[in-house]
Amino acid sequence: MTRVLIVDDSPSDSRLVGILLQDHADYQYEYAEDGRAALRVMEVQLPDVVISDLVMPVMDGLELVAAVHDRFPNVPVIIMTSMGTDDIALNALRQGAASYVPKNSIATDMLDTVERVLTVSRRRQSQTWPTGLTQSSCNSFVLECNRDLIAPTIGFFQDQLEQKSLCSEAERTRIGIALDEALANALYHGNLELSSNLREQDYEGYYKLVEQRCQEAPYCDRLVYVEMHLSQDELRFIIRDEGPGFDPALLPDATNAASLDKVTGRGILLMRTFMDEVLFSEAGNEVTLVKRRSREEDAGVVGDEHRGAIQ
Repeated sequence: MTRVLIVDDSPSDSRLVGILLQDHADYQYEYAEDGRAALRVMEVQLPDVVISDLVMPVMDGLELVAAVHDRFPNVPVIIMTSMGTDDIALNALRQGAASYVPKNSIATDMLDTVERVLTVSRRRQSQTWPTGLTQSSCNSFVLECNRDLIAPTIGFFQDQLEQKSLCSEAERTRIGIALDEALANALYHGNLELSSNLREQDYEGYYKLVEQRCQEAPYCDRLVYVEMHLSQDELRFIIRDEGPGFDPALLPDATNAASLDKVTGRGILLMRTFMDEVLFSEAGNEVTLVKRRSREEDAGVVGDEHRGAIQ
């Protein structure tokens, strides 16, 4: 049973999220009216994921994100953004939130976001690769046209980070979410040539078209290539698709807090928030995600038991 804690001082908004989840028998949810009440619930029993509004009395969403990150770092927090909370929301992502959903798109995007965050935070390593997922080398994979191959690929890389003690569980989740967004972009926007605008206009139609194009040439024959490179100083992922590419100069400024109110560009914003550097090739069909060692470790502040970890 998946436990979800919904935190919002608006009963109507919190009930809306609960209604969206209740169709999934594996989800058990409860409510808290503010951050302080949420922490009291978590002290009794930890949820698998927290969904929180930003503007609340007593303890707001930003304060809750900081408290959860400090006291319960393995529990991911998804924040709900609304008009006027852009800067707060961006700070929440920087301080430890795992993802966000604009309140004006809760009905279409909340369930998908919860499932993707849970998939990344509950990764399972498997020695048997699904059909269509080829391990071409120790840290390299080739993915066929199947969105179900994204999760096991991320799980493998997260397990590598865990085995090498390269970063905390919370940071592995955030790196996994950035990687999930990059792989999804490579499949949907790259190989399948689908626009995010279609997803905003017709959510169900968008995913029907995903399934259709995964069976049609030339889309179904295209592959996604992903590599992970580790060094003493950084972690680097390279993801390449076989689509026609795009002009990276045309990307919206995803670091602008005002873009949080839109679903389009969310993947780029999460990648750039959770990673230290996001680099696109000139052709637009390859992206490199970079995570560097913290300055504190370089200065010798971190203890020996944590040396070499990426924070």
